[in-house]
Amino acid sequence: MDKLFRSSLKPIYTEEHIMLYQADSLELLKKGIPESVDMIFADPPYFLSNDGITCKGGKMVSVNKGKWDQCDSVMDKHNFNRRWIRSCKKMLKENGSIWISGTLHNIYSIGMALEQEGFKIINNITWQKTNPPPNLACRCFTHSTETILWAQKNEKKARHLFNYDDMKEMNGGKQMKDVWTGSLTKPSEKTFGKHPTQKPEYLLERIILASTKPGDMVLDPFCGSGTTGVAAKRLGRRFIGLEREEEYLRISEKRLEAARERQEDGHE
Repeated sequence: MDKLFRSSLKPIYTEEHIMLYQADSLELLKKGIPESVDMIFADPPYFLSNDGITCKGGKMVSVNKGKWDQCDSVMDKHNFNRRWIRSCKKMLKENGSIWISGTLHNIYSIGMALEQEGFKIINNITWQKTNPPPNLACRCFTHSTETILWAQKNEKKARHLFNYDDMKEMNGGKQMKDVWTGSLTKPSEKTFGKHPTQKPEYLLERIILASTKPGDMVLDPFCGSGTTGVAAKRLGRRFIGLEREEEYLRISEKRLEAARERQEDGHE
């Protein structure tokens, strides 16, 4: 694997073309090697933990996820987003691109931070969930979508990769639109443990197929339970994942090991 960071920190998991680091993303990204990554997918904290309630599995539960999902002020949130986006830009190749997912709680800050840090937004993808949790308060419309911003460096020579023909073929021979509809993460993808904001594999597979080639380097600075890594491995891309919480890294390791075994058995 290529060396991506000027750091003595060793990965806690490694196999051919895959590495996981237990690290504070802000600190390790500062040590990133310039222009070493072809694509970045980031699912940063949404800062939803505000002592509210939600519905999960038909039960009323707290929305609090952990200290990593808490923020003291709007400016603290925005400064956090600017810092990690700035470091990601340094690591991204000239023709690379970045995808960032979010909800109304953080996506407006992220959109502004992208422009402030020298990115140009290519698309605003709306992911429409077919089975969102119900709205318990009945004081607003049911939240059933997330936004995924796709951006490239705002430089004259930058030319992002878009596998248009593959996306058209995937969409039955028609141009793919910027509204993607699908279910939440399937229980079968949570066999080894659960992450509160885990994305479904089909979503990451589409993102990776749209904007990379086999062998490209994919970075996820908030890799959680490893969905980006599983999708990257399945599609023949190299992958580096950063995650601070050991609990989620253990889930990532198990999922990646299972993906490796399936490939060796010829099931993928």
